[in-house]
Amino acid sequence: MCGFVGYVSDHQIEAEDQEIKQLKKMTDVITHRGPDDEGHFYDEHIRFGFRRLSIIDLEGGNQPLSYENERYWIIFNGEIYNYVELRNELIEEGYEFETSSDTEVILANYVRKGTDSIKDLRGMFGFLIWDKEEKVLFGGRDPFGIKPFFYLEEDGLLYCASEKKSILSLREKDEVDPEALHHYLTYQFVPEPATMSVGIKKLAPGHFFTKRPGEKMNVQSYWLPSFRAKAAPMERIIKDIREVMRDSVKVHMRSDVPVGSFLSGGIDSSAIVALASEINPNIKTFTVGFEREGFSEIDVAVSTAAALNVENIHYIVKPEEFISELPKIIWHMDDPVADPAAVPLYFVSREARKHVKVVLSGEGADELFGGYTIYNEPNSLRGYQSLPLGLRKWFKKLSDLLPEGTKGKSFMERGSMPLEERYIGNAKMFTEQEKEQLLNSYNPEWNYQQVTKPLYDNARSYADVHKMQYVDMHTWLRGDILVKADRMTMANSLELRVPFLDKEVFRVASQISPEDSVTNGTTKYALREAMKGIVPDSVLHRRKLGFPVPIRHWLKNEMYEWAKNLIKQSPTDAYLDKNVILNMLEAHRTGNIDYSRKIWTVIIFMIWHQIYVEGLYDFDDLKLEQYKEEVESEKKQELNIATT
Repeated sequence: MCGFVGYVSDHQIEAEDQEIKQLKKMTDVITHRGPDDEGHFYDEHIRFGFRRLSIIDLEGGNQPLSYENERYWIIFNGEIYNYVELRNELIEEGYEFETSSDTEVILANYVRKGTDSIKDLRGMFGFLIWDKEEKVLFGGRDPFGIKPFFYLEEDGLLYCASEKKSILSLREKDEVDPEALHHYLTYQFVPEPATMSVGIKKLAPGHFFTKRPGEKMNVQSYWLPSFRAKAAPMERIIKDIREVMRDSVKVHMRSDVPVGSFLSGGIDSSAIVALASEINPNIKTFTVGFEREGFSEIDVAVSTAAALNVENIHYIVKPEEFISELPKIIWHMDDPVADPAAVPLYFVSREARKHVKVVLSGEGADELFGGYTIYNEPNSLRGYQSLPLGLRKWFKKLSDLLPEGTKGKSFMERGSMPLEERYIGNAKMFTEQEKEQLLNSYNPEWNYQQVTKPLYDNARSYADVHKMQYVDMHTWLRGDILVKADRMTMANSLELRVPFLDKEVFRVASQISPEDSVTNGTTKYALREAMKGIVPDSVLHRRKLGFPVPIRHWLKNEMYEWAKNLIKQSPTDAYLDKNVILNMLEAHRTGNIDYSRKIWTVIIFMIWHQIYVEGLYDFDDLKLEQYKEEVESEKKQELNIATT
């Protein structure tokens, strides 16, 4: 697991000291992604920089790595879980290897198949390959977007990086993209491929590009998720799920360092731990919680771990350290992501890193197997939707007259609208009407349908539940879930692996009918049935909390003054009417309306603005020496253990 930076120039680059220092700076800023090693490569058009975190002790796995007498060069961030099988296949066809790394397998397969080679890869990845002879750069990202990939094309240069901050290190300060801000206030994250920074984009999951000097980059899709439900008896579905999940967990546990797992109180992480413990009964599990009642899954995780006969290590986060670590957490995120669960994820990753270098987690199960409670909505609204259109419009007008928070208001609103209007993904913060009040320069053309309409067009033939899963896979999963998972673990030099997000697992999940995924008010029905006898019965139908955070309570009490002062002092008046959010804060503190998530969305943007636009925080200097010290300390501990 690693981090990379690279750029290609339309013109020949001179190897000047200043230019080399620039590449070094871009690489050093992501030391946390790879504290164990670094490497660089230069030629007349290309600059590659690389940071490495050692997971599998492979001979000759250092990067940048070359192939065929240094004709091909690669920098690669990720893990290829089928590299052993691919390597054997390539050897049979006469390809030779000087290392035992998955990185060289990617290169050799590219020599064999060209850009089509990316379709063979099973894993999580972002990479760049440079062909010195043909002078073509080839880059790609994994199908689900587990690993990040940022790029900027300007002034005859194409910059690529694992984290946006590497590219931002070339600028004096960041510049807010107003269109991205509009969408951020809707979703609590910036939907891909945009970022909050003008000009910088993300390579979409399941896409690759080619770029020749003097030509624009050419981006193409190689994999798109599609749901194709097939009627099958539940016994067959259960068998398929168990087989594919056991296989996925097995290949995701390939490592020469200890592998642990996050464990909450839900079925997703419990299933991963249960299947992983079949391979390694001594697997360590990690949980985080808060002291406030109802906002901790520690007790359930401990009992689940005991039932599975595995160790559980847990950590309780206090409000004070929550606030104190928040700026550093947002710096690591690159873009503002207002999901409060990112913060406990940071702390549980920090705790896990004291014991392991790799953790498994349950991300993706909800999107693939129909796990969110909202997926019940098409069933619950079926009777309402059958009412005459005129009557539904009347109910909509009635709901508009009801005060915010009135019981039944939301149900009438949602029942009166078609799915394409009411469902924009799992996160919905500010409505267009609220954004018009909050934003000083509201543009009605930058509304949520800009993001969702192409998705609904692609999913036109799907049942409603599959449409919702499809929208979430393209918004919530890649814009929130996987962003916070990657950044918070990598902030602690910890590799995260997600066995649910595997092409083979998706192949099975995509064939399950909506009736077998969401039935009789039960979400993930087929998955729950498949996990019977594997996870404890107490977990099978337990409602998942998912790293709950008590910001609703804290913004009324412990965090109220902090939040008010932050909002008042923030120099973001060019974008926001701060009186709107201050009024929300007061209404939240004194009334019965919960505005906490909306307030939090604005606060996170303001802290991000402090870091990247105002430059009030400088985290660059804490990295290199800090991580070098940590690596040396780890090596000493490992040596002591080996000696003992």
